[in-house]
Amino acid sequence: MKISIPKENRVGETRVAASPEVVKKFTAMGFEVTVESGAGQNSGFTDEIFKEAGAKIASDTKSTLSNADIIFKIQRLMTSNDEIDEISMCKKDAMVLAHMSALVSKKDSEEYAKASLTTFAMDLMPRITRAQSMDVLSSQSNLSGYQAVIKGASSFNSAFPMMMTAAGTVAPAKVFIMGVGVAGLQAIATAKRMGAIVTAYDVRAATKEQVESLGGKFLIVDEEAMKEAETSGGYAKEMTEEYKKKEQEVIKKHIKDQDIVITTALIPGRPAPKLVTAEMVNSMRTGSVVVDLAAEMGGNCELTKRNEIFDADGVKIVGFDNLPGELPKDASTLFAKNLLNFLSPHVNNETNKLELDWEDETVKNTLVTKGGSIVSEIVKGVS
Repeated sequence: MKISIPKENRVGETRVAASPEVVKKFTAMGFEVTVESGAGQNSGFTDEIFKEAGAKIASDTKSTLSNADIIFKIQRLMTSNDEIDEISMCKKDAMVLAHMSALVSKKDSEEYAKASLTTFAMDLMPRITRAQSMDVLSSQSNLSGYQAVIKGASSFNSAFPMMMTAAGTVAPAKVFIMGVGVAGLQAIATAKRMGAIVTAYDVRAATKEQVESLGGKFLIVDEEAMKEAETSGGYAKEMTEEYKKKEQEVIKKHIKDQDIVITTALIPGRPAPKLVTAEMVNSMRTGSVVVDLAAEMGGNCELTKRNEIFDADGVKIVGFDNLPGELPKDASTLFAKNLLNFLSPHVNNETNKLELDWEDETVKNTLVTKGGSIVSEIVKGVS
């Protein structure tokens, strides 16, 4: 079977859905791997490195996709509504693995179905133990959390750690992390390593122990309500209006004394919850920073401007939507390994053929289109 990895054609995407290590593993399994020329350039993976790993190099996107049985992408295929129509370059029944954003791009999924493509949304991977190594959201969010702290530090007008000098003492930065998922936990760990005083908040009470294990202090709003705030899939639930009001009061009081606020709260398929109001931003000291990791879904901060650093009367609001793409080598390597871990259990070692178990939870949950239809119940239900 032929695996193809095209260059990412969406504006601003620096990652590639393969690494030399993963190419080498797939070729060893008997797959023929083709990589578009220049696809890995931003990640430090030259055409020559991919060739040494066993890949063939194609000259353009069309020649990369046209004969592919399996297509690896970071972001979903572009359609006729985009600058480049990647769907038209794919053969019927080709299999596509990507971060599909399927819950907010149903029209694109309908186009994939019309083209009879079999598509897997790697961002719909179930939160089960054996799927952790396949979870692109986790691998990329980990890097986002780290990079959010770096962005915050570079925009902040003071140092992070306490410094005792002959000229006086520099106080440590106060960092507040909102949302304790993978990104939030990495942000806590990174900020602590850099010497900041870290507090964190999440509606899920179960995250309190995780925060404290990393040296942070957990901000409590309503302990009883927070015990019921987690879905069976491990995500945060939408909270009641009464809780949200109390949440706003507690955060408002806490946030005015913080130097850097990092927000990471997302609800799959829905606009990001507004956690930081304009009033809260106005209460922060001049020189403070808000880094909003939910910018792509509308932002957790009312003043966030997507892909901008907005100065709100002396408080900087950082709203970049692809922080993993600022670390393209690591992000690409991890994403590619996620895809390898997803497919390799389904490769028959005797025939070197892919034999998917369509009832496997990781396959069934991520499958969006097949046989000319949208088959994912969760995507069907999107309005």
